[in-house]
Amino acid sequence: MFRLTQYMEQLITPTPPRVRRGPVRPVVIWNLTRRCNLKCRHCYTTSSDNIFPGELSTKQALGVIDDLAEFKIPALILSGGEPLSRGDIYELAQYAREKVRYLALSTNGTRIDAEAVEKIADIGFNYVGISIDGVGATNDWFRGQEGAFDEALAGARLCKEKGIKVGLRFTPTEDNAEQLPAILDLCEAEGIDKFYMSHLVYAGRGNKNRGEDAGHARARSCVDLLLDRAWSALQQGRHFEVVTGNNDADAVRFLNWASDRFAPEQIDHLTAHLQAWGGNSSGVGVANIDPTGKVHPDTYWSDYTVGNVKSDTFSDLWTGSDEMLALLRTRPRPLKGRCGACAHQSVCGGNTRIRALQLTGDPWEEDPACYLSDAEIGLDGAKAPRIELRKFTGRRHDPAHNFT
Repeated sequence: MFRLTQYMEQLITPTPPRVRRGPVRPVVIWNLTRRCNLKCRHCYTTSSDNIFPGELSTKQALGVIDDLAEFKIPALILSGGEPLSRGDIYELAQYAREKVRYLALSTNGTRIDAEAVEKIADIGFNYVGISIDGVGATNDWFRGQEGAFDEALAGARLCKEKGIKVGLRFTPTEDNAEQLPAILDLCEAEGIDKFYMSHLVYAGRGNKNRGEDAGHARARSCVDLLLDRAWSALQQGRHFEVVTGNNDADAVRFLNWASDRFAPEQIDHLTAHLQAWGGNSSGVGVANIDPTGKVHPDTYWSDYTVGNVKSDTFSDLWTGSDEMLALLRTRPRPLKGRCGACAHQSVCGGNTRIRALQLTGDPWEEDPACYLSDAEIGLDGAKAPRIELRKFTGRRHDPAHNFT
């Protein structure tokens, strides 16, 4: 996740870059269930309103929380499917609240009614993120249910009334990107605390519908709009946090944006902060536990499993000798193509590996969603070959593929 507003603030009120001491503990995104009342076109877990076998029992889940707490993870995000579809969600959340430093809920918002918001408030979630994919009918089409937009917005309003920090999440595609200005206007009108733009990742139904992904020009224009809106909010003294996810090229775009506007010493300071962040954090600062207990490098790597918390603790799996985790933690990573030749690897970290994996079978190939020009990433001479999103017909990932 690229915290745009946080790094913009470094241009106004600079602070020393963080220095990591000791091993990195990951933010854990835990998909508690695949059950969901919606059928979103880009759902990376291919969820639906069904009971799926093999999900962790309450006792197993409580044991996982104990281990995560002892491992001292910085944050736990409860997700799905729709996490509020799980019958013991409030029991698990209350238990986690007593043990972890930061607890968030990732939801579609449609099930946050007056009764649910009381429980959410009583538990004391630090943050509730609600996904929308357009205004009104556009959102409802993306999410497969009429009235979903109104219900999600009502859920956000209830959270605001209870004093719960709430944010909206949006994934731009060729079909809805033009509604980004309206969604940002909605955030301002409703007093939404945070906006998260998540670039499309090719996993689950998001992989099936990857032909709808926003093209390079459109993705870039969305990021440029966020740069303008985030800076305007800061200049006005308005609290509005803007973050993006799943395309770490956004950090390089921001650095270039800042370089056109600020003094060299300010850019040096900003660069130091961005390098301390390091870009893509799959397998390093972020981890995933899926509904059946499998551990993955992030929420989109469902076909690569480190192990299962039903038989091993998360802490043992995460600190073990897994080959893929070791490679993801290598700096610089063994990148190829444009990513391998990019001058900004220390900022971007190689971007989102799963897109390269899905299109080529090789997680170290270039990320096809990087919208930056060759000049912007420091390439000289002949251009590296490009992967065309809409024309690619190659094989999907073979689980037996040698990742090295």
